[in-house]
Amino acid sequence: TPSSRGLSPINRTVLLVGIAVLLAALVLAVVLASVLTHGERGGVAPKMLKWKDRGTTKNLQEVILGRCYSYVMARYPELGDKDCLKIWESLKHAFIYKDPCNITSEDYQPLMELASHPIPCNKSLFWSKTYDLVHRYTKSNQNFLTLEDTLLGYMADRVSWCGDPSAPGINYESCPKRSECESNPSSVFWKMASKMFAEAACGVVQVMLNGSIEAGAFRNSSIFGSVEIFNLNPDKVSAVHIWVMHDIGGPQSESCSGHSIKRLTSILEERNFKITCEDNYRPVQLLQCVYNPDHTDCRLCTNTTANP
Repeated sequence: TPSSRGLSPINRTVLLVGIAVLLAALVLAVVLASVLTHGERGGVAPKMLKWKDRGTTKNLQEVILGRCYSYVMARYPELGDKDCLKIWESLKHAFIYKDPCNITSEDYQPLMELASHPIPCNKSLFWSKTYDLVHRYTKSNQNFLTLEDTLLGYMADRVSWCGDPSAPGINYESCPKRSECESNPSSVFWKMASKMFAEAACGVVQVMLNGSIEAGAFRNSSIFGSVEIFNLNPDKVSAVHIWVMHDIGGPQSESCSGHSIKRLTSILEERNFKITCEDNYRPVQLLQCVYNPDHTDCRLCTNTTANP
């Protein structure tokens, strides 16, 4: 009979459609396998951008959260209402998956608002090229606060971070230096934090400068010289006390009568600040002498009438 000699037209059509579907599924499976294998070899994801500075600090989230909780719970419990998780999230969103040479102040604005807190009058201590000495001093004298002694500065001190457009959005290998691009995550952050710190200052403020540097104690290009000095409010700040410190046994390249200090006082006077300047402010010099007790610079006096 005709039915036993072959398939009917309907059955033939069903069979052809089934074969076509199977072939299509097979082709799709091969394509997907190829893409996945290629991706595993690193061919799909673009490589991280390479820069000249160190990369993002390992375990950045844990470091920032740990410092935040330590600051608001242990050091300054009166700031206990700060939400450290929100602070971390706002920092992360400021740079993750972003071009590290295209960061703006708007990226950090939410973080600045979340982490800001009042600075008591007469406590603000600015610095330039005296990092180790100024922070040894604020640790021994609670009457003064540097930017790094505020919540923002404490969390970010000596920590680095930057993003990258490719996954995972954070570059742990390298970050751009300021010389590579000015709008990098670190530079923009510290400029904003410094501006906010200066704006909050009131009463008498202090600045500790390094008089042992050949280039001069005051530099217009420094954060203090380019950002902080111009954001001090003459209506809130009554005076600026300058401390020019020299290394124990080191060169005394500049004193209060030096050219760069005169340039600094001129800028401050134009902005209507009262100014005093002191070479080797004694309380700070005594701290230097703790580490160099036998040096001639650290002798309080010479006893010429000592018994034999």
